[in-house]
Amino acid sequence: MSFREALGHYASGITVITSHIDGEPIGFTCQSFYSVSMSPPLVSFSVMSSSASYPGIRQAGRFAVNILSDEQIKISNQFARRGADKWHGIEWQESPLGNPIIAGSLHWLDCEIYAEHAAGDHLIVIGEVKALNLQEAAATQPLLYFKGQYRNIAAHSAV
Repeated sequence: MSFREALGHYASGITVITSHIDGEPIGFTCQSFYSVSMSPPLVSFSVMSSSASYPGIRQAGRFAVNILSDEQIKISNQFARRGADKWHGIEWQESPLGNPIIAGSLHWLDCEIYAEHAAGDHLIVIGEVKALNLQEAAATQPLLYFKGQYRNIAAHSAV
């Protein structure tokens, strides 16, 4: 079994990391997001060192974490593509820090970059949460990814 396949056995939520620079929204799909600290409130995500989107986020010094709902598979796929117009047809509004908040997301966190660490072929980015808010989303389930597929927890009842 390959390293990638082994890691695929860990279910994760899906986020879109967004920022705004030079009048343009930027963003990418990210499943390596997690909480770091309660005091101060810190979160983290990992991004490939070769990311086309991350240098703009670094330059802006801030980002939003859009936690996607299970109704946002199309958005996850759209923001995972390189070179495409990721924002085509996407409704969004500005956060308190000026980051794009994607309509219909379950939740968002507005962050300033707190630290960045090189780790192999990725960067670990830590953000300090400055604002957050639950969205008025019709869906209440998160978008999950497990073994290379999107999953729906509502389809599986708890025992």
